[in-house]
Amino acid sequence: MISILRTRLRLGSQTIAYPDGPARFPERFRGRPALDAARCKAGCAECAAVCPTEAVGGAGTSDLSIDLGRCLFCGLCQEACPEGAIAFGRDYRLAARTREELVARGDVPLLAQALGAEMQRVFGRSLKLRQVSAAGCNGCEAELNATGNVQFDLGRFGVQFVASPRHADGVVVTGPVSENMLTGLRKTWEATPAPRLLIAVGACAISGGPFAGSPVCRDGAVGAIDGVPVDLFIPGCPPHPVTILDGLLRLLGRVQGNDLRLTGTGIVAAEPAR
Repeated sequence: MISILRTRLRLGSQTIAYPDGPARFPERFRGRPALDAARCKAGCAECAAVCPTEAVGGAGTSDLSIDLGRCLFCGLCQEACPEGAIAFGRDYRLAARTREELVARGDVPLLAQALGAEMQRVFGRSLKLRQVSAAGCNGCEAELNATGNVQFDLGRFGVQFVASPRHADGVVVTGPVSENMLTGLRKTWEATPAPRLLIAVGACAISGGPFAGSPVCRDGAVGAIDGVPVDLFIPGCPPHPVTILDGLLRLLGRVQGNDLRLTGTGIVAAEPAR
């Protein structure tokens, strides 16, 4: 017991300081891509040719873009671009409120906007979520699970995952929504009391990811539940736990502004958000 206590004291606090301080990321972390269309070689489409999900648009033109809702963050487009027009950075702020806002252009992020005042009043202090893996590979599911560990501690913000949709304020969808999971997802949504939120996490849940166009998938949560719009999109393959935290806290109005908090840099003012 004494050795355990000594080890615990030696380790100290393991919870990241975010959002009040910098967050920690591994060196291999890929965040929001910065695009410089001015460097595009006219007619060059090498970046688009290697993209496995057709996320790169406007290759070789002044309208170069990357659909973060489709992007797997594999980095192949950056490697293939001979002019260096695409560079994945360390900006973890990827979440958006609308599907259109996930299309990245230039290097200015479109940050997720908060819910309206009434919805913030309802959900701002305590948010319970039921997660549905609709044919996911367990990558996004594992990262969602990690948000609750000692490193990220989602519960300190009053956000928790619950076992029953009847105890939930919203549903988090991962996976491309296969035909076999469609009924389960719809029943989970119907069992969640109103008012409720629908959140899509990961490329598969947003666009179908690499499974887009499959005859046995619905290409994500958009339209899977008839007439129900998605309230928050959190892209990635899978998204980092801090990206998930940032999206949820911005949705709740708990994080505002456009400061970029990264390990080793303290609090750095990012480019103005649109």
